[in-house]
Formats: sequence, structure tokens, C-alpha cells
Amino acid sequence: MSDPNLNTLAERLKKCRKKLHWTLDQLADQSGVSRSMLSQIERGKANPTLAVACRIAQALNISISELVEEPWTQPTIEVVRGNDPTNVMRDDQNGQVQMLTSPSMDATEFYRVTLPPSAQLNSKPHFRGTREIITVHSGSVEVVSGADIVQLEQGDTAYYQADQNHRIINRSDSDSLLYMIISVGASTNSMSHVWDMEELS
Repeated sequence: MSDPNLNTLAERLKKCRKKLHWTLDQLADQSGVSRSMLSQIERGKANPTLAVACRIAQALNISISELVEEPWTQPTIEVVRGNDPTNVMRDDQNGQVQMLTSPSMDATEFYRVTLPPSAQLNSKPHFRGTREIITVHSGSVEVVSGADIVQLEQGDTAYYQADQNHRIINRSDSDSLLYMIISVGASTNSMSHVWDMEELS
């Protein structure tokens, strides 16, 4: 007789993987869990350890509870505290990047970015199809995406491709405060961005 809990886990894992259009090999590469183990889990033949389940959930960009618990057991309101230090991706003399969304959210990341005068936020290409949206709350910035350059003032919003080299430069005499949304492609793994902030010479 099959285990109902294993069957539920198997269906949830298969659904999450197919939502990302990943093969078992791709999930194995992203999670570090062998293809054979993933196959056994999806067929309801193996019960993963907590460590294995955590690696799979992280690769799928979902919380462990979303993988192993029923959806109706999840809270209807999720809060990201502004004073939670684990949400700060970068914080030094050249600026701050703070994540405002939960890592469990699908395909969208929301950030608060502060750049001091002359500082810039450099980003290498994200996954194919990724776009960024920034709104200037205060200050004045220059946005470079590929060969395109635009100037943004307070209240302006720009949408641009982020699957190529791109950067944001503070062109004002005081700190610039930005709000940024990153809309990632279907096959991406969130929390994969590397922020390179430096001061212009």
C-alpha cells in the first residue's frame, strides 16, 4: 500500500518542477540532489530527509513548508520586517540593498536601494527574460541597460531588460532612494543576484 504523505509530496514536487519547465536533470543540477533520488521521490518511492527536502525547496524557490505541508496550513499574511538584518543584501559606504519580499514568493523580488552621491549599482546579466522596474523616490539617477542610457528624476519609473549588463548611477548631490522590482524568468532560481556597488572615481 502506498503512503498518502509520500504521494502528496510526489505530486507537489512534480507540479513545482513542471511549473518551472525543468527536467529532473535540471532540478538535480540546481539542488545538488541526485536525479535518481528525485525520480524516486516523484514516484512516491522515497521519503527525503529534512536536509534533502530543504535543498529541493531552495532550488525551487519555495519554502520547505510549501513542499511538505498542505497549502491551507500556510498563513494568509506573510510579513517581511523592515528591521530584519537577514533581508539586507548589501550595506556599506557605497549604498544599501534591502529585500522587501519573502524568498518564498514566485518570480518577483522587491528591493529598497539607497545610493550615496556618485555611487553606482552594477549588475551582471540575470537569467534570460528577466526585467527590472525602478521608481525613484528621491534623488536623480542614470540607468544603463546594454547600449541604452536614461536619466531619471524623483517620481520617474523605468522598465528595462536585466538579462544583459546593467547599472544604476546616482547623479545627484545627496542619497538617492529607489524601489526596484525584479521580474525573473520562468526558469530562474530567485535570490541569485550579485550586487556590485562602487563609488565612481
